Amino acid sequence: MLPESPHVPSAFTGATPAFRRVGVTGGLGFVGRNLVRALHRQGASVTVFDLAAPGGADLPEGVRHVPVDLRDPATVTSALGDLDLLFHLGGNSSGTVAVTDPRLDFETNALGTFNVCEAARLTSLPRLVYLSSAMVYGTPQAVPQHEDHPTLPYYPYGASKLSGEHVVRAYARTYGLSAVMGRAFVIYGPGEDPRRAGAEVGQYLRWHLNDRPIRVTGDPDRKTRDFVHVHDIVTALLLLAARGDDGEVYNLGSGREVSLRQLVEHIGDVTGHRPRMLTDDTVTDDTYRLVADVSRLRGLGYRPAVDLPAGLAGLVDALGPTPELPQLDTIFHPTSGAPA
Repeated sequence: MLPESPHVPSAFTGATPAFRRVGVTGGLGFVGRNLVRALHRQGASVTVFDLAAPGGADLPEGVRHVPVDLRDPATVTSALGDLDLLFHLGGNSSGTVAVTDPRLDFETNALGTFNVCEAARLTSLPRLVYLSSAMVYGTPQAVPQHEDHPTLPYYPYGASKLSGEHVVRAYARTYGLSAVMGRAFVIYGPGEDPRRAGAEVGQYLRWHLNDRPIRVTGDPDRKTRDFVHVHDIVTALLLLAARGDDGEVYNLGSGREVSLRQLVEHIGDVTGHRPRMLTDDTVTDDTYRLVADVSRLRGLGYRPAVDLPAGLAGLVDALGPTPELPQLDTIFHPTSGAPA
């Protein structure tokens, strides 16, 4: 059974919480919507900064939406206003888009994060939380990955997110910006957009529930991942805001390693229907073990609450019997077209 709500630190609760006026860039995205709902439940005054227009059920009543293009510094600065805290989740979140349109990726992720930090400096923002990615590690050299692991991203998305980290850290040390960073591992859960989501859990379930074979890219036994439920990511982000050290980065994961074959087996157990697997093990660009060392995050009080079987069961309920099929291919080399 999934927990009803994330663990909320005292900085967000009580008669005089430290963070009453909270902004979220990318608040209409997968993680953003879940975070916004958690903040709203705690009574925070929440403003979503997102270039997209909200749909009818995207935002809770009373949450304000401000359209902001992160590439436009004047718009970013004028939008931030009088906030106690900003969660910076906005930008490109798709590795595939980063390969097919690297300029967009760098402009929204690297330049966009610079614009956010400069706006934070100019408006004296009290606190900033930046959501980065485990893709900054590149091909892992040690398992599990600690935050001190070398950062050698091998494709544009990881490079643009790492650029954002460098900007945040530089502003923290040069200008005294109170900022903390989190590197998310493989997030899953309800609310992913199948037109943009490329992570395995959502894609695999959507294929399987539609009685399609699960398409596995890479070696299903040697390719392992740390799958972390969006509920636990929201908890981690709230903890970073309340307790994270300025200028520091924290892994955001479950700390549990699961192979792709094990993921497929879990899906079969949860659905009661044996999956069919279509494996392309000729493409091994990302066949490696990616798993978070979350000891630093545990030091802030983090305890992942959703294990993979429970998370899968909840996602099956949320998707229904015939969910929309995934539409995003994983692309490493657009000139060769593999994998597709």
